[in-house]
Amino acid sequence: MITHLNGSFVEVTPTHAVVECQGVGYQVFISLQTYDIIQSWKQGKLLVHQIIREDAHQLFGFAEERERDMFRLLIGVSGVGATTARMILSASSVADLQRIILTEDVGSLKRIKGIGAKSAERIIVDLKDKVGKVQAFDAVSVGGGQNGGAVRQEATLALLALGFTRPVIEKALDRVSKELEGGEPVEAWIRKALNYL
Repeated sequence: MITHLNGSFVEVTPTHAVVECQGVGYQVFISLQTYDIIQSWKQGKLLVHQIIREDAHQLFGFAEERERDMFRLLIGVSGVGATTARMILSASSVADLQRIILTEDVGSLKRIKGIGAKSAERIIVDLKDKVGKVQAFDAVSVGGGQNGGAVRQEATLALLALGFTRPVIEKALDRVSKELEGGEPVEAWIRKALNYL
């Protein structure tokens, strides 16, 4: 089982990173939380959770142990797969997710794509006694402002990779563009857009 990768960051996008270790490039799926932290990395260590299925071997990467702990708790809930867990962690920080679960805020969970009422209730029931063991943290963005058109395009590609359709994405990003002042990094666009998807 792969537990971490330590190497060169060949590619970093809001949805995945490619880490080269001794000549082998590993594609690792990441959340926006991790992207916030690693987007400017050229070299470093990424924590990994490996999922082996009959049809695929997937790596999910995390900049912080606390996020990986929360990911593992989420995929332990019946009906919550790795993609859904990544979506949840892209929409909420670990600290916010802890608060949502501990206060039984079903509505906030239901606003996340792929989470219905039953799934939200199951997550809360299954994890309420466990989330206190995950130390909360807020990811700190290390990125600066980028060109607005380029940022919007990157946000669109990231949201397409998360499974949303282009027309829905465009409507959400239209709303986001009216709210942001300009110069915000791509993760700010994606996070705000997730509220409208």
